[in-house]
Amino acid sequence: MRAIEFNFKEIYKLRERLLLLANRYKYVSILDSNNYEQASHSDYDLIAGFGAKSVVSSDCFSELKNHVNKGVWLFGFLSYDLKNNLESLQSCNQDGLGFPGLVFFEPEIRVEIHNQVVKIEGDDCENFKKALIEIEVYFPEVEVLKIKNRVTKEEYIEKINNLKSHIQFGDVFEVNFCHEFYAENVHCNPVSVYNNLLDKSPVPFASFLKSDNLYCLGASPERFLKKSGTKLISQPIKGTVRRGRSKKEDNDQISSLKGSVKERSENVMIVDLVRNDLSKVATEGSVKVDELFGIYSFPQVHQMISTISCEAESERTSVDIIKKCFPMGSMTGAPKVKAMELIEKYESTKRGLFSGAVGYIKPNGDFDFNVVIRSILYNESNRYLSFMVGGAITSGSKAEDEYKETLLKAKAIFDVLMVEKEVE
Repeated sequence: MRAIEFNFKEIYKLRERLLLLANRYKYVSILDSNNYEQASHSDYDLIAGFGAKSVVSSDCFSELKNHVNKGVWLFGFLSYDLKNNLESLQSCNQDGLGFPGLVFFEPEIRVEIHNQVVKIEGDDCENFKKALIEIEVYFPEVEVLKIKNRVTKEEYIEKINNLKSHIQFGDVFEVNFCHEFYAENVHCNPVSVYNNLLDKSPVPFASFLKSDNLYCLGASPERFLKKSGTKLISQPIKGTVRRGRSKKEDNDQISSLKGSVKERSENVMIVDLVRNDLSKVATEGSVKVDELFGIYSFPQVHQMISTISCEAESERTSVDIIKKCFPMGSMTGAPKVKAMELIEKYESTKRGLFSGAVGYIKPNGDFDFNVVIRSILYNESNRYLSFMVGGAITSGSKAEDEYKETLLKAKAIFDVLMVEKEVE
C-alpha cells in the first residue's frame, strides 16, 4: 500500500477540499474533531475514506463480522434498527429514507490528519493529492427549505404524558423520545449543507457520510464507543442547556446545568446503563466512571457528559463488543429493551441511521464510533430530507419544556437549511 505524508498548516482549507472531492466518489466517510479543545481520547484530528474496494450492506451483524475478520480498514455506519437483530423487536413506523441496517466499505484512499501532518494512503495517493490541491473551492448556496413536523406540538405533549404514565407505573425509569422534521421532493447539495453545518456547529464527532445515494451530514457532540487495545471508552450525553447571551449569563447557565437535579438524575441513569452494557464484555472489576457530570460547551448549547471505561476481555471481538452495547443507552432509556418497545409504540418515524453510529474499524479491530444526533439525513434518489431531535423523558419531565429543548437542539440545522418558517 502506497502512502505519502506532507505538512499543511491551514487545515480548515484542507477540510473544505476533502469535502469537495466527495462529489467524485460513491462511498465517502469524513470524520472530523474540528480541533475541539475539550475533545479527548481521539487518535486523529480528521480521518477519512474515499471510494470502495469492497462494500458490505446488511441488516445483521454477522456479515460485518466476516468483513472485519479480513483485517482491513473499514468506514461505515450502524443503524438504530439493528436492535431488531439483537432483541425480539420490530420497526414498523414511517420510513422516507431507506437506510439499511449497516454499510461498511474498505476505502480505496484513506486520509488522516494529526498535528498538521497529512497522510494519504492508497494505490492512487499521488493523484488524490494532486486533485486535492487543484480542486476549485466553491460551495453552491443552500436553498431555502420548507420543513414539516411529523408530530404536532399538541401530539408531542400527549405522547410525553403517555410515556410519563408508563414511568409512573414502573414500566421504565427513562425513555428517549424523538420526533422528526422533514422535507419532501427537495434538491439538497449535501456538500454545501455540511460545510455550513460545521461553520455553525464545529463539534468533536462531526461526520460526512456518503453511501451511494444516501447521506448523513452530522454535527454530533457525542461518542458512542471507542476501542483501543483492550480499553473501551463510552461518553454518553444527558443534560442540555442553551448558551447565554453574555459571559455572565453563560456562566449562570453552566451553574444551572451542573446543579440541576433533573439533568443529573437523567445522566446517572444512563451512566448506570452504560456500566451494565460494558460489564457484559469487561474483565471483572474494570468498569469505572472516569468523569461524572462533566460540563462541555458547544456553539449553541452546554452539555452534561460522563465518561465510562473498562478493560475488555481478551477473547472479545470488535463486533461482539459493539453488539453488547448497541444501541447506545443515551438514545434508548432504561431498562433498554422496554424503552425501545415504547419508542416504537409512541414515535411516528422509523429512526434508521438517526441514533445509530458512524465511525471506523482499524485492521487490528480497534474502532471509534459517534452517536448520530444533530444530523441531517438525505436520500438523493427520492429527494427526502429528514432530521430528528429528542430527549430523555423521566418522571420529572415537563412536556412543554421538553419540546422547547428539542427545538434548541435543532436550531443549528434550522439555520443551515434556512427554514422558511421555523416550527413553533
